[in-house]
Amino acid sequence: QPLLGDHIAYRGQPIALVVADTQVAATEAANLVRARYEVEPVAVDLDDEGAATVRQQEAMPFLADIALGDAEAAFARSEVRIDQTYEHPKQHAVPMELLGSVVEWRGETLVVHEGTQNAGAVRNGLARQLGIDAANVEVISPYTGGGFGQKNSLQPHIGPLAIAAHRLGRPVKFVMTRPQTFHQGSFRPASRHRIRLGADRSGRLAAAIHEVDQQTSRHDLFPALYTETTYHLYGVPNYSGPQRLVRTDVQTPGYVRGAHESPAVFAFEVAIDELACATRQDPVALRLANDTGTDPVTGQPFSSRHMAECLRRGADRFGWAGRNPQPGSMRADDGSQIGWGTAIGGYAAVTTPATAHLRASADGRINVEVDGHEMGQGIRSAITFLVADDLGVTPDVVTLGIGDTRVAPQHLTAGSWGTASALPAVHATLRKLRSRLGVADTKPFDVAAAVAATGRSTIEVEAITLAPGQTPEALDQARAGIVTIGGPVYPGFTSFSFIAHFAEVRIEATTRRIRVPRVVSVVDCGRVASPVTAASQVRGGVVWGLSGALREISEADKRFGGFFNATLEEYPISVNADIGQIEVDFIDEPDPLLNPLGVKGLGQLSMVGVIPAVVNAVYHATGQRFRRLPITIADLL
Repeated sequence: QPLLGDHIAYRGQPIALVVADTQVAATEAANLVRARYEVEPVAVDLDDEGAATVRQQEAMPFLADIALGDAEAAFARSEVRIDQTYEHPKQHAVPMELLGSVVEWRGETLVVHEGTQNAGAVRNGLARQLGIDAANVEVISPYTGGGFGQKNSLQPHIGPLAIAAHRLGRPVKFVMTRPQTFHQGSFRPASRHRIRLGADRSGRLAAAIHEVDQQTSRHDLFPALYTETTYHLYGVPNYSGPQRLVRTDVQTPGYVRGAHESPAVFAFEVAIDELACATRQDPVALRLANDTGTDPVTGQPFSSRHMAECLRRGADRFGWAGRNPQPGSMRADDGSQIGWGTAIGGYAAVTTPATAHLRASADGRINVEVDGHEMGQGIRSAITFLVADDLGVTPDVVTLGIGDTRVAPQHLTAGSWGTASALPAVHATLRKLRSRLGVADTKPFDVAAAVAATGRSTIEVEAITLAPGQTPEALDQARAGIVTIGGPVYPGFTSFSFIAHFAEVRIEATTRRIRVPRVVSVVDCGRVASPVTAASQVRGGVVWGLSGALREISEADKRFGGFFNATLEEYPISVNADIGQIEVDFIDEPDPLLNPLGVKGLGQLSMVGVIPAVVNAVYHATGQRFRRLPITIADLL
């Protein structure tokens, strides 16, 4: 509960809300607020004095460590062993627009205009905070803006805004400053990964041990979910994944694109590259040799897995056959060192309950209302194209209601499940509409004429879909604003999306500046619902991965807590000049089991594996192995 107490858990914690007629007046008034503090020691990094480590499965028993076979024994007897530690820094999502809200009361109804990924949770959370009925709260978010996990939940400022608006009898607007987003918004926590790989001399894996230490806050626990990804990458018969949480004096970390998957795969895929070097195997060939069609832990088949095809197609498009395997052997005409690296990635194909309502009118217009949030991933386009193609209408006659608790529960959109959950619900309404109109599933027809023939001006249908294996109780949880996901382990199968990245780096001989002139990414995400927006998603993920490999780090202040570089001026990110050619390809094979449309998640996946592909390319260019991010010019001097 924000503002209720005198204990300060982290620097930047809000202690008061000032409301004024203008931003200038509010800023001046806020600067006049004085507070007295008692100073206590602060720990902001994993190894700081006072940081407290706890085994995750003890603090959070529902998240037991993953164990398969006897990984320690298998590692000890392996012919080739890799044992290295990799460090991933703290990072912030820095979308161009800031976090902000407009809150107003319309009679007894609280209306919140909020760019959010989770309108349902905002609605229900506010109702609980304020002690009012959730039916009296409306959250409207037609466009989220840049979410990236930072807008997953109820922001701490919204409750106080609602109280202020009620007392004043006026709408209240609040927009965080950039430094406030660094100190109040969620961030990707620092994590340390010890990877041990055991294999025979041909590179066939016998054991993998992935130990994780992840930062969390002192007052709350943010779970470490790294190993679920790495044990699904390859067919490893013996696996162990102990994960530990380290309590520090920061705001509670949260989800940032590829939240756990990107750091986990950075560590694991660099270790795989080290194994390829140790066994003198081609990095692509070694990955192909360890591919699997079966979930190593459950023994279930993957619903679909085209990882090998991603690697083969990517290698062909990249020209991998022309790679000289000797590190430091490839040079450009200007003397720059050239390096080629590869890595794979995976992301759990989870899905959620979804509700869709469709209204077809005799004038030919189609209105669709559905669970979901438009964060720029193209869910609006995907739904519009699905409806237009199925009904034989043009996209301009389709209107869409989304991100609005007045039309649907609005479950959290995150984890790449938004489109994969909403599209099946819309697809189900299309099947119901055809049934109501007496039209066969695939038969082209004039929807306006068919509706008019019923003697009614409109026909309305609704459909509710659940993830495979979910019961109707899951829908009740979703309506209450509770995250309710199914998968990636479903009854009878396991479902993941996969990707392979190939990166070229060029390192200037004198300045040691690292350039990435080209990346090739090949994706297995089931059916591609909207090719243009899907390719855009992948390019965005690649850009962020390049930024994470070579630029991004949130520098903590060990004296007073918080972050030094809490502005866009000081937080380095990749810009247009840093980005070369990004070539994207899709396998585009519908998943036969996950849902009738065969779609799986994509947005988060696109970033996973980019960082290790770049790190491995830097090794190939220089012979220097970097296990801590980001790689900077100073590291190469």
